[in-house]
Amino acid sequence: MKVDLFDFELPPERIALRPARPRDAARMLVVRGGGAFEDRGVRDLPQMLRAGDVLVFNDTRVIPAQLEGRRGEAKIGATLHKRIDLRRWQAFVRNAKRLRIGDVAEFGGGVTAVAEERLGDGSFILFFEGEEPVEVLLERAGRMPLPPYIAGKRATDAQDREDYQTMFAAEDGAVAAPTAALHFTPELIAALDEAGIGRETLTLHVGAGTFLPVKADDTDDHAMHSEWGRIEPEVAERLNAVRKAGGRVIAVGTTSLRLLESATGENGVIQPFAGDTAIFITPGYNFRAVDGLMTNFHLPRSTLMMLVSALMGRERMMAAYEHAIANEYRFYSYGDSSLLLP
Repeated sequence: MKVDLFDFELPPERIALRPARPRDAARMLVVRGGGAFEDRGVRDLPQMLRAGDVLVFNDTRVIPAQLEGRRGEAKIGATLHKRIDLRRWQAFVRNAKRLRIGDVAEFGGGVTAVAEERLGDGSFILFFEGEEPVEVLLERAGRMPLPPYIAGKRATDAQDREDYQTMFAAEDGAVAAPTAALHFTPELIAALDEAGIGRETLTLHVGAGTFLPVKADDTDDHAMHSEWGRIEPEVAERLNAVRKAGGRVIAVGTTSLRLLESATGENGVIQPFAGDTAIFITPGYNFRAVDGLMTNFHLPRSTLMMLVSALMGRERMMAAYEHAIANEYRFYSYGDSSLLLP
């Protein structure tokens, strides 16, 4: 499909630079397979779902993966993308032409990394020197890797360390937050519990590739980034039981959805999973695992805009986004939410 089919004009003032406070005070646009769009709030979620449904959250934790440093006299910026092993990370490097294989980049606080290899996409494999765990080094030298559409408008600050982390964050490894779950609070979880709506967690370490633009003119020519994920056997078993009993599996965020779909066969059975996924969902895809999606509003021409269009239909989603813009919903990572129920 042509990528420009997923394009739209977004006024810059619609991009949220800070989250709603409290988190569950955000708005939520409910989009069903037909009928009028419903302007709701995130706190209405228990009333929008049914007893026996289950929400699936991503428990990845964002690490301070944005590094600023030097290689000799040259300034070097690195955004970690994907863990290779205990001391190696794949990273996108700013001012990469000044970094050669074997060079040592100094990121402050005694944190240094050797450029071991340059990959075909232009990223580097960085080896972090020393005995301390890389996570400890990053806490000392790194900062939260805010998306470029926020970081380009204001500086990252201490508040982002809290704001850009979900209440479910437990497994270190993401360099971007699973932002759909940023709206949840203990109070909202309690209301969902009271309404008989279950919850499960999986892990998908979101990479910086999630922000890469689709440069190809046709979706067939786009190379999707890969990310590491895990679904425990007991989680898969419980989710299959929910669907068998007539409940719906609602993914909270596109990361949860992509991993669930990666782990599900054509028979609709969700399997345990541990490994990389590079699934690219575009219109025409036959969904196997999920019955709905809670997600924020996405960038034009992005793989995530294509994903929601696959779930709801392109014309339906373009109309929903037109409604959201006209009604002043807040977009992107710190923005408002949508509940998509095909």
